[in-house]
Amino acid sequence: MKSGGHSATYEEVKKIHRLYFNIVNKRYWWFAISLLVLIPGIISLFMQGLNLGIDFKGGTMLDVTFKKPVTQAAITDTMKSVGLEGPVQLSNGNSTALIRTEALEETKRNEFLTALQKKVGDYDKSSLKEDKVGPAMGQELTRNAFYALLIAMGLMIGYITIRFQFVFAISGIIALLHDVFVVVGLFSLFQWEIDSTFVAAILTVFGYSINDTVIIFDRIRENELRMRRGDSYEDMVDKSIWQTMRRSINTVITVLIALLSIFVLGGESTKLFSLAMLLGVFSGAYSSIFIASQILVEIKKRMKKPRKGSKAARA
Repeated sequence: MKSGGHSATYEEVKKIHRLYFNIVNKRYWWFAISLLVLIPGIISLFMQGLNLGIDFKGGTMLDVTFKKPVTQAAITDTMKSVGLEGPVQLSNGNSTALIRTEALEETKRNEFLTALQKKVGDYDKSSLKEDKVGPAMGQELTRNAFYALLIAMGLMIGYITIRFQFVFAISGIIALLHDVFVVVGLFSLFQWEIDSTFVAAILTVFGYSINDTVIIFDRIRENELRMRRGDSYEDMVDKSIWQTMRRSINTVITVLIALLSIFVLGGESTKLFSLAMLLGVFSGAYSSIFIASQILVEIKKRMKKPRKGSKAARA
């Protein structure tokens, strides 16, 4: 269909979208909205830091095998009754529980196990396993995640530069960092606990966000080759965004529905992971449409600005 294909004019693209508005011309509004989210998060990171979980601070891991199936809610409520908190993972038909909490002294440990037996059910004392987790594990996890992000960014910059241009790579990476800081900043602002699944969520969001951005960049590159003298680069980018809008919206809605299902119906152990993913996917969709391409326009605009003394300037 011509109006939806690559050869469609800007006017044709505007007509087929009922809710059309010029995204590129309002780019400073999008930058301002991002700053309204980013600045409080960054301030919170400096003021109160992150609420690190057991995976990073260290603690106690209890592997308890019950004689009948149990629920996460029952174990979580029991933990709260003795002043403890932490993630609970069930396996083996909900009869085995992996409980992670703060470092327990013998008195507190015995109090908790007694409460488990009274409120949740009998467990096999002979198969009870207890492990102490030190903070070094969390430090190594953080370090490896940081290296993974650096390597991913380097490879993405190389790939996007080869496929498009270096300015596209810079725009895409800035948008990716935007998404990471949005999620990390919000977790700091609301002091949601961060565990190992949070790191996995950030790495997943990193890959998701750049994928949607590359789709828009690909359409920009195709339309840029068709530009004629006198055509507006900003209008061309706006046209490209709207040509890929339906795909972007359909993709993010599909992913958000799945993540919302996990967040609402999943257990306590998946809530923080799904929350981080929800925030990251939403931010990734926003940055792909409203941030990455707008940064590209800004960079291109400044690159083409005539220098003093040049022929363009004298003309």
